Amino acid sequence: MIPNDFIAQLLSRVDVVEVIDRLVPLKKAGQNYQACCPFHKEKSPSFTVSPTKQFYHCFGCGAHGSAITFLMEYAGKTFPDAVEELAQGVGMSVPHDNTRVADPQAGGLFEVMQTAALFYKQQLKGSPVAVEYFKKRGVSGEVARRFHLGWAPPGWQSLASAFDDYADNALLETAGLVTTGDAGKRYDRFRERVMFPILNQQGAVIAFGGRILGSKDDGGGPKYLNSPETPIFSKGQELYGLFQAQATIRKVNRVLVVEGYMDVVALAQYGVEYVVATLGTATTEAHVQRLMRLADEVVFSFDGDAAGQRAAWRALENALPALRDGKQVRFLFLPEEHDPDSYIREHGREAFEEYVANALPLSAYWIRELNARHAGDSAEAKAARAAAARVHLEQVSAPMLRETLAKVLEGDVNIASHALLPPVKPRAAEGVASEDSHGAARTRFVARRPPMPASARSDPATQRVRSHARRILARPKLAMYLVDMQFPDSASAPQVLRLLQAVVGVAIRFPDEPNVGALLEEFRETEFASEVSRLLTDRDSELDAVVSDEEAESELRELRKQIEGGQLFPANRVVAVPEHLSNMGILALGVRRGSALPLLPGDNRVEARPIAHGNAPVVTRPLAPAPSPIALPASEEASAPPDDDLDDIPFDFDANFAPPPDDDHNAPF
Repeated sequence: MIPNDFIAQLLSRVDVVEVIDRLVPLKKAGQNYQACCPFHKEKSPSFTVSPTKQFYHCFGCGAHGSAITFLMEYAGKTFPDAVEELAQGVGMSVPHDNTRVADPQAGGLFEVMQTAALFYKQQLKGSPVAVEYFKKRGVSGEVARRFHLGWAPPGWQSLASAFDDYADNALLETAGLVTTGDAGKRYDRFRERVMFPILNQQGAVIAFGGRILGSKDDGGGPKYLNSPETPIFSKGQELYGLFQAQATIRKVNRVLVVEGYMDVVALAQYGVEYVVATLGTATTEAHVQRLMRLADEVVFSFDGDAAGQRAAWRALENALPALRDGKQVRFLFLPEEHDPDSYIREHGREAFEEYVANALPLSAYWIRELNARHAGDSAEAKAARAAAARVHLEQVSAPMLRETLAKVLEGDVNIASHALLPPVKPRAAEGVASEDSHGAARTRFVARRPPMPASARSDPATQRVRSHARRILARPKLAMYLVDMQFPDSASAPQVLRLLQAVVGVAIRFPDEPNVGALLEEFRETEFASEVSRLLTDRDSELDAVVSDEEAESELRELRKQIEGGQLFPANRVVAVPEHLSNMGILALGVRRGSALPLLPGDNRVEARPIAHGNAPVVTRPLAPAPSPIALPASEEASAPPDDDLDDIPFDFDANFAPPPDDDHNAPF
């Protein structure tokens, strides 16, 4: 794998402005460069690229990162490909070692899934029952190829014909393709089911969904069976059809979320191609965040029955923390006798899309449901609605939307909106200039950042440690005052102290004017990745700029004293200096201002002096990030379905999964 040190060297030689400008033309704006954000629709530019920080950031949608991140998220590169492209541009050769390791099974799992998908796809042409099922649902050959539909034949070990090592290949069980019975004998997880491969955003197969057919379609088993969670698949993160739909989603600036695989396939058959489905689980906050990066409007479609109503309410509650100003969330309820598949087949595309356009706004659905759950005009009923609504409002971090929803609620319960939810107070630094060229306070980005956990918001000690971690990221030389600090054992340490320790361990290797993009890459896919992202884009970072080095040093001394003395957090067990610094000693990092830190009563630390390598046991938290790239393939025009009844589908797909040359939905497997 690619060493961390090489990533830092590469990003010190690459100019993020040049990298982005090749794909998204930038204009000079003061010390920085700007453009309309390529990750969301906007009329005025809020996407800023800093040549000094080597970092891009959108004040609208919150997208940010390094040159590597941009190639991954905008150009659809994998992490290794993005690094290789940048390295070639500056004449560097990419070395490899094992310091940046993904899950050791991940590569093998991708290969296993690819082989299984090919097997299921080849089996489809030999199954009259599966072909007849798709013909009855109106699926054309083009759409069958686009979604790589397949068939899992009957039989306990059909996959053995695709895997010579079926009996002892551990990855087959890890991937959820086989199950081991009580007697130790293996058998296929998917049998007599039409198969829907689930692709990640790069087009690689990561899981399957199977719909039961044939002799087993008798109610004896689950109608739909999904792959279990694996190192490459998480139901709460992935969406069916996103790979095929993402280009159209960006084009129409809308995404429709449905409940079933066949809903996605059927709507695509009729030219409605901006559709995805959740994977047998409720819509999660992660789903909504991902979709809002692609479009400004998210429409949830649910069946009109009681189960659909329950699913819609869960989707609303889970979406609240991800809501953003300028984004729309709507709810579509079809007649009880219909799902999207049946409705569009009976009424056609135009009628269906009119239904989508008239979907209920979140605010209207929210008030309607609150009144249904706490009905009545009495003072008690209104108080019950207000109490239930307040719980929801507190989860919304978008300030304008929060106030608007409070106003809507005020009209329903006759309680002043300020009593229902106090307005968000801006915290912009007085007299500190903002880098936002629109003149707007940076606090407008508060709503775009992932919400901070409530415990962190309410705990002064946690907030204090976070602020110092933020300062160290901005001025890495401050890390020298904590590098030999007695951090707590990771088993008992509060999360925020483990964050501070990780920040110190990384920052000590950076110059005082840090490459922010390189700093961010150091934390990629670690447990601290999202928190470091929040710190690097924190609205209070401008306040740190006016704090002098002397003041920052003094506050760090006091923080250190209180942490080591157990005054901020419970008493901690001592651990040693990080291994890569154990032979340096604090004096090797540079002379501190003023006198050395005094020893506390009962402190058994030695005074600052070089420490012999291996002098004490070392507790480290290795950074082993694994990339999670996002691909943005070229757009494809939605087209009306061909007039065929599946008779023209040969179902003799190429052995290498290659669709016809004119098929832009070619997944790279």
